[in-house]
Amino acid sequence: MSTRAPGAERQEEPPARKKFTFPSALTVLALVTLAVWALAFLIPSGAYDRDADGSPVQGTYHRVDSGQTFVDRLDDLFLSPVNGLYGVQDEKTGVVGPDMAGELYGSAGVFLFVIAIGAFITVVFATGALDTGIGRLAHRLRHRGALLIVGIMLVFSLLGTVEGFAEETLGFYGLIVPLMLALGYDRMVATGTIILGAGIGVLCSTVNPFATGVASSAADISLGDGIVLRGAMWIVLTAVTIAYVVRYASRVRRNPERSLSGFLPGDRDQAEAEAEAREPAPLTGLHKLVLVLVGLTFAFMIFSVVPWSSAITGDADATPYGLELGWSFPQLAALFLVAAVLVGVVARFGEQKLSATIVQGTADFISPALVIVLARGVTVIMNNSQITDTVLHSIEGAVSGTSSAFFAFIVFVVNLPLAFLIPSTSGHATLAMPILAPLADFAGVSRAVVVTAWQAASGWMNLWVPTTAVTIGGVALAKVGYNTYLRFVWPLLALLFVLIGGFVALGAVWT
Repeated sequence: MSTRAPGAERQEEPPARKKFTFPSALTVLALVTLAVWALAFLIPSGAYDRDADGSPVQGTYHRVDSGQTFVDRLDDLFLSPVNGLYGVQDEKTGVVGPDMAGELYGSAGVFLFVIAIGAFITVVFATGALDTGIGRLAHRLRHRGALLIVGIMLVFSLLGTVEGFAEETLGFYGLIVPLMLALGYDRMVATGTIILGAGIGVLCSTVNPFATGVASSAADISLGDGIVLRGAMWIVLTAVTIAYVVRYASRVRRNPERSLSGFLPGDRDQAEAEAEAREPAPLTGLHKLVLVLVGLTFAFMIFSVVPWSSAITGDADATPYGLELGWSFPQLAALFLVAAVLVGVVARFGEQKLSATIVQGTADFISPALVIVLARGVTVIMNNSQITDTVLHSIEGAVSGTSSAFFAFIVFVVNLPLAFLIPSTSGHATLAMPILAPLADFAGVSRAVVVTAWQAASGWMNLWVPTTAVTIGGVALAKVGYNTYLRFVWPLLALLFVLIGGFVALGAVWT
């Protein structure tokens, strides 16, 4: 008989190690806020002279006294989220506060825009039209492998470039993985089709509100500025990415032994029956009408923000055409709220369901909206302590004398580690643009090129970094090891790196 005391076995077991979890974007930005506030005590205050447009004049930096007491600095820290939402910049002193008189400095416009987009997207998904449409496309092309890959990736990329379609892809693994296996492909083909299809669209965002929209607002330019360059990038990089996945898929189909992910038990035997059994419901007339409304909404958004005269003539100072609307975030927020209601009415939701769905949509998107607010609050601390121009001056020398092409490439490279440290696209844009946009002025480069270089860096990192739910969640759902996915994707990442560098350099020279 054992004499060991009851529970001894339990006491001898080693404690389970807690798995490290990367902090949320809100936590990261809270830490950044505290760090910047502390650094503001050490960084000297300074300022540039400003031109008529409010842009800093190169070579005019000089030291100033911020005049802030310790209590003032504490007040800025305490009110940073409030100022980040609706802080107003005083016309005379330049200080930002909630009770000042002047222009809005906070991100209330972008905040409401993100909320409106969330309401619209949630209402659209609640109709089932988008899910059913993609499911029908996949099922219809289930016996035409290469065309299936091209079709799915093209749709995902299009959705990514116009509205940041990424996390939504997690719901399609249950459909696409069996279809790919049924066609003789492996799980890596399905993984690449989904992650890279949507990811390359986000990387080449044209009017994506969560990337291009937020960055353009922070850079003080129109959402439509630079759309020609970004459109060209989207066409080329999407084609390259699709070709890369199709090439790998063809190789695996010809020779399954060359599969990087291999096959799980039953993959080769049961996938056909499973794929055939998962036929989605047909598109109804209502679904088709909703999809048309979605397409028209985004098409009208593009039309309303693009400076057509500049885009067509190539002259940034061209006189706007009479048909140009010149809309910005207030009008776009109203557009998507109206569109959300219209889709709900067309889908016959009824007042209670439509109201509840819109509220749910705003709740689901409150996180990225708050990230923008916190990030803007950091810039308020830098503004009120007058260290923004000092930081800008510290890297002015590195910009001076460099070619515009080299400057654009450096902006892309510098933002790569920032994209890893700040996993939120919106937060990254709001923090980086107040510094990068004036640097573009010094280098003689369009601010739109800086926005393009920044979002390309963010998108490139999000194709593989383990801190994104799209990547980690995707490989888990597809039952593909993360290390195996890296082996699959790294040659494409290298190719995209070169192509992005070429595009931003060309854009800097061209503009």
